[in-house]
Amino acid sequence: MNNLVMAYLGDAVYELHIREYLISQGISKVGKLQKKSIEYVSAKSQRRILEELINRNFLTTDEIEIVNRGRNANSHPSKTTDIITYKKATGLECLIGNLYKENIERCNEVLNYITGEL
Repeated sequence: MNNLVMAYLGDAVYELHIREYLISQGISKVGKLQKKSIEYVSAKSQRRILEELINRNFLTTDEIEIVNRGRNANSHPSKTTDIITYKKATGLECLIGNLYKENIERCNEVLNYITGEL
């Protein structure tokens, strides 16, 4: 599948995981859930998370290659973020989408690491 399609899928998988995680933390007010989710799902947050995953050597060489393909996909950035942040966020989403399709156990491992459940 095309990298932007993988990023589209990864965005949905990632957001669902974050929502489930926040609900499991006992947050029951929608406004607070929304506010806390921004710490994970905004492009700025995803860039920070991706950089942490890379800096801590949590990702494999193959996974970094998937991220780079996602980053280099011909996408159109949001007006609310810079191009580098947008592309890195897209790279993380592409990785999540690929892992979801190819290796659900590793996908869950990465998502659990992001939320601190690992």
